[in-house]
Amino acid sequence: MFQNFEFLNPQFLWLLLGIPILAVWYFFTQNNDTARLTIPSTKGFEAAPSILSKLKPLLYILRLLALTLLIIALARPRNVSVSKRTKTNKGIDIVMAIDVSASMLARDLKPNRLEALKKVATEFVNERPNDRIGIVVYAGESFTRTPITSDKRIIRKTISEIKWGELDGGTAIGMGLGSAVNRLKESKAKSKVIILLTDGVNNTGFVDPKTATELAIGLGIKVYTIGLGTNGTASFPYAKDPKTGKLLFRNSPVEIDENLLKYIAKETGGKYFRATDNTKLKAIYNEINKLEKTEIEEFKYYNYQEQYRFLVLLAGLLIVIEIVLKNTIFRSFI
Repeated sequence: MFQNFEFLNPQFLWLLLGIPILAVWYFFTQNNDTARLTIPSTKGFEAAPSILSKLKPLLYILRLLALTLLIIALARPRNVSVSKRTKTNKGIDIVMAIDVSASMLARDLKPNRLEALKKVATEFVNERPNDRIGIVVYAGESFTRTPITSDKRIIRKTISEIKWGELDGGTAIGMGLGSAVNRLKESKAKSKVIILLTDGVNNTGFVDPKTATELAIGLGIKVYTIGLGTNGTASFPYAKDPKTGKLLFRNSPVEIDENLLKYIAKETGGKYFRATDNTKLKAIYNEINKLEKTEIEEFKYYNYQEQYRFLVLLAGLLIVIEIVLKNTIFRSFI
């Protein structure tokens, strides 16, 4: 109710502290304002005192109320309505190239690498309301799941539907990067970014990663690379149980081509990150989010509706009522 309400001169509200003091002062001094008559006997005045004498303090109450309203009016209460208009000065087009090879089911991240990534990637998308984002997935081959779009609902849905087993086996980093570059080659954005994530070594595909890197450089595309996986060994899937169809897991060494990922990032002006657990993965996406800021210009328009006039009129009315009552009903001739 008071969300858009403010006082222009709130310092005047300190004067309200004097109202209780005036009330207490009146309570102890009101007998001085009452007319007195000294008589030898009160037998002739045994009838109940007039009700008007009991209501006389009402005059002072009216005065205090009027004073209170005037103090609040001095503080200039007003309603403020704010309208906003935003303008994106520097849009960013981002493509997330996501490794979906079988090793992404490794359990060194919880519940596994792919699910941990999907959660963090969704949070990243939610933090980029003014940018266009596309999704490329790759394993032994690559394809575009979603072209760059500003519809975050579509992006979130695409990420939630990413799963292992839709592509040939292997890790074709060059093809994943090449597909992401291809998505951005027609982009008119002032800043173009690829977030390339993998948990393995380039071992297949007909596009050399360094060739794809040169294409990115030529188009002015910055690539952030992420190596996903713990140091040492992790629980990887290696086969399916012939009876139940469930994946079987065993511990195997974690192999990530960090030299290649560092090369891609350095040559394109990006940065390489290593995500060894869920917390580190989230921190990496948060850092990329901070590094790639979209410039937003916001215009605010304020409309003020002053409320003090009503308070002044009401205070004036109370003062008039006090004067009228004091000179009529409560008029004293002594």
